[in-house]
Amino acid sequence: MKALILAAGFGTRLLPYTKYLPKPLFTINGRPVLDYAVKHLLDAGCTKIFINAHHLADAIAGFVDNHRSKNFLEVVFEPVILDTGGAIANLGNALADDDFFVVNADVRCDFDLSRLMACHKASGALATLLVHDCYRFNTLCVDQIRLGPGIVRHFSQAPESGLAFTGIQAISPGLFEYMPPEKTFSSIDVYKKLCGLEKIFALKAEQFYWRDMGTPQDYQQTARECLAGKIFGLDPSRIQEIDIQALAGDGSDRLWFRARHREKSLILSDHGICVNGAHCNNGAAQLHAFVSIGKHLADKGIAVPQILGHDTISGQVAVADLGNIHLADHIRGMDEKQMITWYQRVIDALIDFSFKGIEDFDTAWTCQTPSYSKQMILDLECRYFMQAFVNGYLGRKEQFETFAPHFHQIADNALSHAMNGLMHRDCQSKNIMIHDGHPWFIDFQSARPGPIQYDLASLLIDPYVTLPRAVRDQLLNYALKKIGLNVSFNIDAFMHTFRYCCISRNLQMLGAFGFLTRVKNKNRFEKYIPAALKGLECRLKDLNEPGMADFTNFTQSLQGDLK
Repeated sequence: MKALILAAGFGTRLLPYTKYLPKPLFTINGRPVLDYAVKHLLDAGCTKIFINAHHLADAIAGFVDNHRSKNFLEVVFEPVILDTGGAIANLGNALADDDFFVVNADVRCDFDLSRLMACHKASGALATLLVHDCYRFNTLCVDQIRLGPGIVRHFSQAPESGLAFTGIQAISPGLFEYMPPEKTFSSIDVYKKLCGLEKIFALKAEQFYWRDMGTPQDYQQTARECLAGKIFGLDPSRIQEIDIQALAGDGSDRLWFRARHREKSLILSDHGICVNGAHCNNGAAQLHAFVSIGKHLADKGIAVPQILGHDTISGQVAVADLGNIHLADHIRGMDEKQMITWYQRVIDALIDFSFKGIEDFDTAWTCQTPSYSKQMILDLECRYFMQAFVNGYLGRKEQFETFAPHFHQIADNALSHAMNGLMHRDCQSKNIMIHDGHPWFIDFQSARPGPIQYDLASLLIDPYVTLPRAVRDQLLNYALKKIGLNVSFNIDAFMHTFRYCCISRNLQMLGAFGFLTRVKNKNRFEKYIPAALKGLECRLKDLNEPGMADFTNFTQSLQGDLK
């Protein structure tokens, strides 16, 4: 038995990603969708599978050359794309000896194809189309279908109360007699003309999994469902039982979802489609960092959610579900003693994150920069503050160069006595979950070697939880004592760097709030700006460094622009 997989299309609905990767090579659970089609046909008994190719044909050919069943596969290159009907007619001599399958390469389906072929042979039809009920694509009017195939009466131009063609079909060689002489034509046009002759049948599939992956949204939804289904251990036909709900997002462009099936649940992080050459919003680098660093931290016994699985091209990562309670929510309403107890637990976990996390850490896992460096402070904190907050949010004209000496001083001192370990980089209360009575760190994809002082600063000057000054001092003293149990160090030198890390972190916070509010229209972050700006002014004054006087006065002047 033979088959043709239609893989020549341009994938225009998936642009710009299909400029660099043909749609049949987009992956589900790490496997190209074309590979699923090949396996499906081989399982049905096919001994020869033709794959037509035109757009990015070399990539399709490379897939075949490296396939474990390449002896059963043959690429048919079309110099000019022939459409679905023309592709079938082009192989008329090779397919004319027996009934054969034709399937689209860009659908995910688990229907038993041997059953489709058996029904087709029994019906005597020229073509038997596998159909199902999917309102978006219900364009076929079919006679009442019970157990066997029904006759296709006509094709509609718009969805109606009919059935949808899955792109999977069994065809008899007799169909070639009804094909037009032109080289390029649609198979659907041929079927439409044959409806009146009662030559086209349809077999309705029940309780099976089928998804069209023509658009980015459809592709990513399919990838999410299949990743969750794999982790839950479900057969493909049961994937549709999974309930996937969107969760409230954070400051990043990533999307978050919770997948549930009966008593099981997991969290899905969508980093966006990641195709080499396409603009991916740094998604591929962040996904790589998230997965690699997450696995490393878990191996070290650090409290992070387990990485359960991922698919790089679709940008999906599945992690253990830690619930909905962030540290900021958990401590709300607590008295000061309870709050301090919980923050001490977080500090204990943070010290583990820094000291244990740096062991065997590979900087190749990081995104943006391999470590917390002076250039990173200047670019991603100081310049970010000026461009995103001062210029972008406040509309002020001052430029980075005006205060460059002050920014160099901040960067040099934030590193001067750094106690380097593994730095989380965004260690604030929204990135700490409370689960099973313990704190857990999330959003660790920006981790890199750097000073623990920076993470302590992030935790203690967190804009989402306003800690009283006395509580911050008590927690900082607790951290110094706990660190002293691991290493000996000069407390004064440590504190000098800590104070400057508080300033660099404060600059980053204001840059982020300005960017998220002005550029991303995430206005919920705007309410944190006044306190963050006042905090920066106070921290600069507390330094009492004569060389920082101009910059301190400048930050004080910015207060008036908020009114």
